[in-house]
Amino acid sequence: MRLSQEAAPAGAAFVSRLGARVGHLFLLKTLSTAGGIALFFYAYFWAMRHPLSEVSVMPMIWIDQWIGFQPLSFPLYASLWLYISLATALARDFRDLAAFGVASLAMSIVGLAIFMLAPTKVPDFGIDWSLHPSLQFMKSVDVSGNACPSLHAAFCVFAAVVLHTQLRNLRAPQWLIAGNVLWSLGILGSTMATRQHVALDAIAGAALGGVVSIAYVVAMSGPDARSVETVQT
Repeated sequence: MRLSQEAAPAGAAFVSRLGARVGHLFLLKTLSTAGGIALFFYAYFWAMRHPLSEVSVMPMIWIDQWIGFQPLSFPLYASLWLYISLATALARDFRDLAAFGVASLAMSIVGLAIFMLAPTKVPDFGIDWSLHPSLQFMKSVDVSGNACPSLHAAFCVFAAVVLHTQLRNLRAPQWLIAGNVLWSLGILGSTMATRQHVALDAIAGAALGGVVSIAYVVAMSGPDARSVETVQT
């Protein structure tokens, strides 16, 4: 006797919903994500090269000493761009994707404006970066600043909230929802563990991401459009 769709395992149903969600507007999601990241980096480096005042050094606090330098955390730091891409891949529809883009643009404008008006950089940690080639390259291109607020932290917090909302909407298993929280915390910690930012940078960035996340949730809390992953239950 064939199992009916109603009797299908919850895991299989979730995979079906996930596949439908990712496949919807796939090309638009891919192009908009790649284009958005490219434009962000162009604006980021332009702002770094055109500060409107003297660059100041960010102070360290006890959290920086507690976390310490962890060069092996670089892959986790770099995984932010995959993390963001997952959030756009799971956008439910064009409205959801557009809201993500508008929120990201607003967050970038605020952060880049601060970088230009009140530029900052991390202190000299006395680390021989030649011993850590990946980090050395990152330090060579980020030499003049763009420290506070950490937009790495801001985008991490925003993407975490978006992914949490999407996973709940998709009725994802609890271990996947918990994994999203752990991944975001790992990325936040890596901003300090790589010495790319100090704790105050990360805190300021997380606050910026939190404010934008609230605006996003409020904007998306209106009447739901019919979801592309709707299945019979």
